[in-house]
Amino acid sequence: MGNKQNKTNSTELTPKHISLLKANTKYSEKEIREWHAGFIRDCPSGKLDKKKFVEVYKQFYPNGKADNFCKFAFDTFDANNDGSIDFEEFLLAISATSQGDIDDRLAVAFDMYDISNDGQIDQKELTKLLTAMYDLVGETDRKGDKDPKHRAQEIIAKLDVGGDKKLSKQEFIAGCKGDPVIRKLLVPNV
Repeated sequence: MGNKQNKTNSTELTPKHISLLKANTKYSEKEIREWHAGFIRDCPSGKLDKKKFVEVYKQFYPNGKADNFCKFAFDTFDANNDGSIDFEEFLLAISATSQGDIDDRLAVAFDMYDISNDGQIDQKELTKLLTAMYDLVGETDRKGDKDPKHRAQEIIAKLDVGGDKKLSKQEFIAGCKGDPVIRKLLVPNV
């Protein structure tokens, strides 16, 4: 009792899954089925592990080092923290980062940057993420204004309305929306 096992195969796309995904994304049933077919082709077990996740990212960023960035992204998308991303988690993540309005997409970015999961982004967390983003895109010039620690300090100083040297989700979203330069740096496709 209370330990109800999921009886469906992790590669199966049930009508219940389709209904849930249609309700939480802007994808049609046909699009969901197409995404699912591609996901199962790439991940026959129905699970995307960290190693495969990094491989996929490396295809998009061949000149960079995806490993650090992928750790943060993977942990954000692995909603149930089981060490893998299933199709549902995958499509919800894709939807949130590509279909959502600007607030939704910035909220996902905030969740990824909030490494400690305390509802705040501090300079240390932002420095780690900026370093990982530089690695991802192959940016090697990290001196002066481009130093990740310096840049994190500047961003927090500019967006921190409360004066606690940390960014809340509200400060992050409002700051990114109000400053196109910071938005482009922290959330390139928003």
